[in-house]
Amino acid sequence: MTVWALRTATLDDLDAIMQLETSTFGTDAWSTESMRAELANPHAQYLVATALPGEEIVGYAGLLAPRRSEQADIQTIAVAPEARRGGLGRAMMNALIVEAKGRGAREVFLEVRADNPAAKNLYDDLGFESLAVRPGYYQPDNVDAIVMRLTVPTPTIELA
Repeated sequence: MTVWALRTATLDDLDAIMQLETSTFGTDAWSTESMRAELANPHAQYLVATALPGEEIVGYAGLLAPRRSEQADIQTIAVAPEARRGGLGRAMMNALIVEAKGRGAREVFLEVRADNPAAKNLYDDLGFESLAVRPGYYQPDNVDAIVMRLTVPTPTIELA
């Protein structure tokens, strides 16, 4: 069983993140400049995952969630092929949802490629609902995006 460690991403992680970004997303990959700006954005929270005991980055995920805003956006998530199908994507998503809630978000949005059923299934399992389709959103591949939303549950206190 693989054990992962999640931590806040820093600019020192940029090269490793970009290596995973370009190998995962190909033509849809973000530019190094865009990712650098995201990592430096005070309204964003980016995580990296390492497989213990090493320090190799096997996943990353990012959230845009200005404090006291009722809405947040999952910006990106990627898991290296050798680390897939073991719950790492779910762990990173849950960590970002907790962060969004802590910043005051009541809704979390994301877009997912229509040709990525594994990701769509994960988001469905996490409670996201499909809202709309953005035709041809992912370029240059001309793949539709499914816009999804999670209504962040309000904590309740129950007496035992």
